Amino acid sequence: MNILITGGTGFIGTALCSRLLEENNKIVVLSRYPKKIKPPIKAISDLNDLKDSDIFDIVVNLAGEPIANKRWSDKQKHQIFSSRIDITEKLISYFEKLENKPKLLISGSAIGYYGIDRTDNVIEEKEKGDNSFSSQLCQKWEAVALKAEKLGIRTCLLRTGIVLGKNGGALSKMLPPFKMYLGGKIGHGKQWMSWIHIDDLIGIILHCINHDNLTGAVNGTSPNPVTNQVFTKTLGMLLKRPTILPMPAIVVKLLMGQMGEELLLAGKKIAPKKALDADYTFKYETLKESLIDVV
Repeated sequence: MNILITGGTGFIGTALCSRLLEENNKIVVLSRYPKKIKPPIKAISDLNDLKDSDIFDIVVNLAGEPIANKRWSDKQKHQIFSSRIDITEKLISYFEKLENKPKLLISGSAIGYYGIDRTDNVIEEKEKGDNSFSSQLCQKWEAVALKAEKLGIRTCLLRTGIVLGKNGGALSKMLPPFKMYLGGKIGHGKQWMSWIHIDDLIGIILHCINHDNLTGAVNGTSPNPVTNQVFTKTLGMLLKRPTILPMPAIVVKLLMGQMGEELLLAGKKIAPKKALDADYTFKYETLKESLIDVV
């Protein structure tokens, strides 16, 4: 297949490109850093670089400023927002002009869509969002992507959880303090962490490609979320490090502000109902086996 990917140089995008190349697909990556991209992948820096003869079966939209890299100042919030909305709007405009439209758009989103939920309720794709920044961001991002449906393009919204993998993702920030004997639970530790191994997230993307019945929101999480306390103990055990130094909620709020409150102190118990209903088989079902592979 011919596949166009935005955000192809990121943690998820790099893994996806590698997997798609294994299956002999032809890939074009739209990137702000085209020099990072090596053959056989073709790199472009603007959709206008594409020719009329460029026809894509699938478009995967993963572009966006990392949400957890910096404290959420007004400037950073604007950057996080615009980096997702702008490219998605450009893709819709591009689709409108095409005579041969792609069959499928897979557009990134996140479990932040469901907002700040500090309960033990299991959350499936049908649940609504709230007024938190991360939820409003995902709601508006998805609303733009869903315009593709009106153009006859099947659209999947990949609501990604905490992605675990080598050389990037959430663990790249977690491992250094743990290895320095500074690991510990965050706040009370009872907040849920809905994680997924990078191989399974790529697997769900491929499942969306290969199953025409999958549309709309698809949760990209493991079927077995854990609390922050369980995550902390499991990681500490595998690294053979103690986990006795908690980070109090007040410290998280002081150091990270709203970002810390929404991403670290709030948790959601997410179920990947649509993926399971479509018979996706997880390679890494438990946190322990996932972390063993990664660390």
